[in-house]
Amino acid sequence: MKKSILMLALASSFAMADEGMWMPQQLPQIATELKAAGLELDPANLSKLTEFPAAAIVSLGGCSASFVSPNGLVATNHHCVYGSIAHNSTPENDLLANGFLAQQPGDEVAAAPGSRIFVTKAVDNVTDQVIDAKTAKLSGKKRVDAIEANQKAIIAGCEKDEGHRCTVAAYYGSLEFYLIKQLEIKDVRLVHAPAEGVGKFGGDTDNWMWPRHTGDYSFYRAYVSPEGKSADYSVDNVPYKPDYHLTLAKDGLKEGDFVMALGYPGRTNRHRLPSEVSDTFEWAYPNTVAQFKDTLDIIARETASNKDAELKYASRVAGLNNYMKNRQGMLDSFAQSDFLQRKTQEHQALTAWVNSNSDNKKAYAKDLTAIEKLLKENQTKERANYLLNNATPRLLAASRALYRLAQESTKPDAQRKAGFQQRDIPRYKAFVAGMERNLDVGVEKALDLHNLSKYATLPKKQRNADFDKAMGIKDGMSNEQLKSLIDSWYANSDLTDPAKRTALLDSTPQQFAQSNDAFVKAAVALYKTDLKREAEEEELAGKIQQAYASYMRAKIAFMQSKGQAVYPDANSTLRVTYGNVKGRANGNEDGNAWAPFTTLRGITAKATGEGEFNAPQKQLDAIKAKQYGPYKVESLNSVPVNYLATLDITGGNSGSAVLNSKAELVGLAFDGTLDSIISDWDYNPDNTRSIQVDHRFMLWQMQLDGADNLLKEMGVK
Repeated sequence: MKKSILMLALASSFAMADEGMWMPQQLPQIATELKAAGLELDPANLSKLTEFPAAAIVSLGGCSASFVSPNGLVATNHHCVYGSIAHNSTPENDLLANGFLAQQPGDEVAAAPGSRIFVTKAVDNVTDQVIDAKTAKLSGKKRVDAIEANQKAIIAGCEKDEGHRCTVAAYYGSLEFYLIKQLEIKDVRLVHAPAEGVGKFGGDTDNWMWPRHTGDYSFYRAYVSPEGKSADYSVDNVPYKPDYHLTLAKDGLKEGDFVMALGYPGRTNRHRLPSEVSDTFEWAYPNTVAQFKDTLDIIARETASNKDAELKYASRVAGLNNYMKNRQGMLDSFAQSDFLQRKTQEHQALTAWVNSNSDNKKAYAKDLTAIEKLLKENQTKERANYLLNNATPRLLAASRALYRLAQESTKPDAQRKAGFQQRDIPRYKAFVAGMERNLDVGVEKALDLHNLSKYATLPKKQRNADFDKAMGIKDGMSNEQLKSLIDSWYANSDLTDPAKRTALLDSTPQQFAQSNDAFVKAAVALYKTDLKREAEEEELAGKIQQAYASYMRAKIAFMQSKGQAVYPDANSTLRVTYGNVKGRANGNEDGNAWAPFTTLRGITAKATGEGEFNAPQKQLDAIKAKQYGPYKVESLNSVPVNYLATLDITGGNSGSAVLNSKAELVGLAFDGTLDSIISDWDYNPDNTRSIQVDHRFMLWQMQLDGADNLLKEMGVK
């Protein structure tokens, strides 16, 4: 059997300590580094996905989590369940402000629609099935279509095992593909969340900052049918019995201790080309930050005197604030760095190596030139469509997706476009159901007016004629005219009614075509335009995929020639990262050392009694009375709250279980520091730090909140 790219990438010496989001199967290859950092277990055992501890780690489809009891109890971050807390909140029963605790199973409430817990059961290399001999000869859209057809066939075969969700993930710039098989748990229930003054203490002010004092933890429970199968919510369902679960460490961490985080990091970009770095930091991120700031200001203005609307948009606001501060932090770090220059020099060295001999030149030179041209073409298209995409009303976007679903549903399932197959329908149902508690017409109108006014000022040649016709946009429209136009959309739409939105899920293309709803009519009118645009995008994407894979092959060979390791960029699949508990010599302010732990004293110092620092009075009283229980650390003279570590994490790692050298749970990863989040692109060992909530604080706060039932379930005496 031929060597995989993964094994070839490991044929060289490894990256510096702490760097890398490693695939579990790579861990035996870095055993020396893991042992040197302090791991007491055999690294080979960590590579077995269906055994402890990897089998206890789950994905929430955007966040990470872990089983912490034999009865399906799942620990993750407070901000990862924020949408579910908000979904169950009302002005009369504000769970966000007050927290939630189910004292017994019958008190647990359903999570937000679409909430899922994914338990990984198998991972298999399927590269030769995705890029078979026939597909390898294709390019452009034909290549995209062939890859998609192969992936759908693989997934369909995998999902014959009912109740499982399967994905084909690409690694190393689509050089390799792995089939990920996961049990899809659809009955997810909220069990416990501390008050917002604990779980989100410090809010956006402290987000990405140190020192930190945030109790960012909460609990779900996974439910299945009485037969142990994946099932929709039912009162007859029972808690899932995981094969393995994590146990809490009896001894807490101290500075220098080994830690590792197991989770599902979203995306990193350490193998990107200089042109991509330049486009991202000089255009995409600045525009994103500006757009998000405007969106947040509008939502704040429109919900200021409407508590119900405020709760509906609470989760979105939290996500936008987090994302915006992340991107701004990256921009600030980029501005103070020589990253682009170093990236350019690295690429020049790669190009020189490719052209250094005839074999390299024959193998890589053509695609190395092609990828730059193709990326430039793609960037030009993205910029041209930026304002148009922002100007699309939310209900129009939903209508377009549902009309496409109706069109695809007329075909045999295997022939439908990926994302519109029978397996995807539950997600559409959840999306439509969720809009009941996350959409307010007044807010949407205000957002539409802001975005449309920017788009409408473009010269006619730069606008999309089909979009303008479908939505009634004309040259020279004033803001008042645009406002009247937007009002007419909503006045002639029934999609603000949950029942009408739900009805679209079962509507045929003919029923869509007969609708007089403003957004549905526009979706039908734009359908052919959307298909044409998609085909053009896929033609370019197919060419990029082919050239990018060759670029990555060249980069791997080049790095190996220098004795350097090549781990794949994060892609939302299970990864392991390791490091040590460690502060920093100085932080953002000159001369201020960062201690590795914060304590309860910091909560008292920051608490204001309102806003982002509204710590619960019961908590403050307990701190004042020094009611530390068994969680006091003598060297700190308090209970540790958060700690720093040299873990290499990114978005998606939120909620990741952090384990000690014996694979015992010692906390949950929830953040990074603002000046180090550029490590998504440019890893820097000197300042990269992750932030974790200490399990001792979790237990102390849970005891204070009266969660004795959960503490007992987790084995705490």
